[in-house]
Order: sequence, then structure tokens, then C-alpha cells
Amino acid sequence: MGRVLSISSQTVFGPVGNSAAVPALQELGHEVLAVPTILLSNHPGHGKPAAVVTAADTLQHMCTSLDAINAFNGLDAVLTGYFANAAQVVAVAEQIRRLRASHEGLHVLVDPVLGDHGRLYVPLEVAESIRELLLPLATITTPNRFELGWLTEGENVDESIARLGVAECIVTSLPHGQNSLATRLVTAQGMHEHVAPQLAQVPHGTGDFLAGAYLARRLNLEPPEAFSGAMVRLQEVIAKSAGSTVLHLA
Repeated sequence: MGRVLSISSQTVFGPVGNSAAVPALQELGHEVLAVPTILLSNHPGHGKPAAVVTAADTLQHMCTSLDAINAFNGLDAVLTGYFANAAQVVAVAEQIRRLRASHEGLHVLVDPVLGDHGRLYVPLEVAESIRELLLPLATITTPNRFELGWLTEGENVDESIARLGVAECIVTSLPHGQNSLATRLVTAQGMHEHVAPQLAQVPHGTGDFLAGAYLARRLNLEPPEAFSGAMVRLQEVIAKSAGSTVLHLA
């Protein structure tokens, strides 16, 4: 199985960020090196959390220490998600550049956690840093519909995906008819789409879980097969979790 460096938020209650993506990777047997950008007692949707932000120099020190003990040997992929400040993005982008130079064929999945429902929920400088520093390093990206439009300043989905310039792009939360949502995978080989009913009260974390589930399969499969398997698994989690306040991953 593969080895993945996953850099995102971590929560104690209510899986989002690494707390959702890491289980999706581990359930297929991958080894995950999980580095938290922030530790939260809970997602802010459950109330104001207690939080500890990982300083950018601490992120750098963690990566340097991991490299020193050869933890990056055999690394197959990097996944990035939520960032608390722009300095973190700068530090992680530099680390990914070094890893890409020393690991041929490294998958880099950038989940651009910026916002939803028409607004950013990260500082503007964080969103801009992700667009300018991380996306150019990505081989895979997984924006939602709002994030795609913000990153490209475009309204047309297909044109916006092309403008991103990332080899594999999965866009979530695309309206499809009156009561359905589509998730679309676009690669140079074509487009694949999964449509599912739009359910009420789906907990936070589905995008993080999908990023992990897709990458977990992509390490061994071509994009269409990885996408199909990831969407099946995501729908299982959503069906189990709809109406709850948190995702049920077991």
C-alpha cells in the first residue's frame, strides 16, 4: 500500500479535515503521515471551538524532522486541505516543491478549502496563497462549485476547470435539476459525473472524506475507476450520516 503525507485541520469531535480524510485513506490500507495545521475541539458549525494553530515554522520543523528520519522515503502522495494562515501555505508549498523534486510521479492533491454558499470562510490572503502557490503544484484538485468559481473568476464550470490547469479535477456541489447534486471528474481523457439526491442535514466533512477516498483509490487505479469507487463509498457515508450532526465513518 501507499504512503501519504496529509496536511490539514484536525478535530476532536465531528470529523472534518484530516479527521475525515485520514480514515478514508487508512481504510484501504495506506500509511498516513498526518500533520495538523490547526487542532480544533470541534467544527465551528457545532459552536465556538477551542483551537491551537500550528505555527508555520513548526510545520517546517515537523517536515524537516520527518525527512531526517527517512519518513518520506517511498512517499506516494501529498494531500493538503485547510490552512489557518498564509504563512502555513508558503511553508507547505516549499515542502511540496522539494518532495516533487525527489519523488518522481508524486501525486499532489490540493483540496482548496476556501468557502461555500457564496462566501469565503478563510482569510483572503489564505485563499490567494492557495491559488497562487499550491494549485500550480497540484496533480489533483477537489474544489466545490463556489471554490472553483472563486479560483478562476469564472461562471462556466467547464471553462473554469480548464483555466485551473490541473490534470485531474473533481468539482463537488454542482446543481443538477431541482433536487440533485452532481460531482464531476474531468481529466485529459474525458469527463465522468455522479449524480445523487440532495439530502437535508448532511454533516460537514464530506468534501474532506471524498478527497481522501479518491486519493486512496487513485494510488492504484486510473481516474475513472478511482472516482467511481470513491463516490460509492461517499454515498454510503452520507446515507449513514444524513440527519446526524457528524459524519459516521465506521
